Amino acid sequence: QSVPVSELPRKVCEVALNTGPDSSSGLTTSGFRTAKYLTHEWHQSNSDLYNKASAGCDWGECNRAESKELSAHAAATAQRAQQSSTAALGQRLQDIHFWKSELQRQIEDLDAETSLLAAQKLRLERALDATAVPYAIATDNLQCRERRQSPDLVNDEVEQELLKEAELIRNVQELLKRTLSQAANQMRLNRDHKEICEMDWSDKVETYNIDDKCGRYSNESTNIQFHPSSVKYEESASTPETWPKFSHDNIYRAEREKLASINLRALIDSILHDVSEDLRRQCAAVNEAFVRRCEELDDAKHNLEHHLKNVLKAIGNQEANIAALKKAIKDKEAPMKVAQTRLYDRSFRPNVELCRDEAQFRLISEVEELTETIESLKRKLLESEQSLKNLEDTRMDLEKEIAVKTNSIFIDRQKCMAHRMHYPVVLKLAGY
Repeated sequence: QSVPVSELPRKVCEVALNTGPDSSSGLTTSGFRTAKYLTHEWHQSNSDLYNKASAGCDWGECNRAESKELSAHAAATAQRAQQSSTAALGQRLQDIHFWKSELQRQIEDLDAETSLLAAQKLRLERALDATAVPYAIATDNLQCRERRQSPDLVNDEVEQELLKEAELIRNVQELLKRTLSQAANQMRLNRDHKEICEMDWSDKVETYNIDDKCGRYSNESTNIQFHPSSVKYEESASTPETWPKFSHDNIYRAEREKLASINLRALIDSILHDVSEDLRRQCAAVNEAFVRRCEELDDAKHNLEHHLKNVLKAIGNQEANIAALKKAIKDKEAPMKVAQTRLYDRSFRPNVELCRDEAQFRLISEVEELTETIESLKRKLLESEQSLKNLEDTRMDLEKEIAVKTNSIFIDRQKCMAHRMHYPVVLKLAGY
């Protein structure tokens, strides 16, 4: 502001009179002329001062006008620059808020996706734990069936299906372990990219707060001061092109990992569904093979028991036959004694009476016939005894085979099939 011009009050100066003992009044004036200005010099001096004063006043007036105009221009320029900077800060706040919101959304999506993947990983772990029971059942069935006795110790359909089941379970376990490792690695990648986005988001939040505080500064603020050293460009500062590209790349990589995680979750769900179905299908095949094998063993056992019954009946008949043969042989002893006694007694006939008459020939023929009959009966007895021995051996073989079949049926039905009742259901195998 300019101060109005006002005239200063005149100062009245009183000239001291040359009086008193020290006054020069009355002394001679010779010699003082050379020390004085002339009148026109005095007027010229005053005129010069007047001109100088007028020129100074004019220059001052011009300077004041220029200063006033410059000050107004500087004020307007500073105000425009400040408004432009405030607007630029406001635009910058909008940009920061946009990227901050995008990063926050991506962080939330990654966090939710990681939680869903963790749930799928838990299903994988449960499914892997659930396969321990079927594998234990399959190996126990194989070990139990090793205790079958010959000739039932065969590599039958049940054995093949059990071996297929054990191999299937081992392959499933390897697949689940690889998928678990893949899920853990994907969760680590999700967390890494989430951490990167969080760091970028944290920087955006801090920058937003700084720029928001800067945007609120005004000329009337009390916490502003000079910072001359801040008017410079940092060497490590990003450019307007690299600044959004950094956040865009972070979001792009996070989105890529999120899509990979979503695909992995779908793959895990498909794997668990297929694995559970395959295991239950193979379990059903093993059970059906057990049922058919047990039916075959039951039929074989019934046939063996039927043949054993017939053999026992044949043994009884053969024993009766042997007894009859022995009795028949024993019954021929008396006729043989009679005939031989007759011949013996007739051998004592005297002289010419010792004749080869018809009676002698008949007795000899009778003895021969009885001897031949006894020999035939003895041969038949030996054959019958051998047949009885064979029947006894067959009976023992049949009884042993029935015992073998009974043992096989007990192993397959009571041990194996009863143990297979504890096979996990589909939902448990699917990790639920």
